[in-house]
Amino acid sequence: MTHAIEGWFAVDADGVFLLGTRCTACGTVCFPPSPHGFCPNPRCEGEEMEVTRLPRRGRVWSYTNACYPPPAPFVAAEPYEPVTLAAVELDGAGIVVLGQVAGLTVDQLEVGMELELTSGPLADGPLVWMWRRVS
Repeated sequence: MTHAIEGWFAVDADGVFLLGTRCTACGTVCFPPSPHGFCPNPRCEGEEMEVTRLPRRGRVWSYTNACYPPPAPFVAAEPYEPVTLAAVELDGAGIVVLGQVAGLTVDQLEVGMELELTSGPLADGPLVWMWRRVS
């Protein structure tokens, strides 16, 4: 299956995981992966970033829903149903990653709730990472 964004996440026998980069000098973590070799930390002069798997779990930092379909050229499901979104602080990584939430509404989410990565298709078919309740 085609990924919605190549190089930002992968799926293997262990499940879905996000790909980030980590500065080899100071350990600063980035998502999405940094395409250049400079650390984004202004206090660091590091010039080497290595690709790293990011934690698969985290806690809800914030959440909302998208009640209106996206404008063209994005494809929305027909009929359109609101999409739940969560910003999740990844365990031990020090970063927050936004993604769709599978199988939960905003009424079922709360700040601090633990979620884990999964994947699912967008309305036009490509696979994307999503968050789900920890099973």
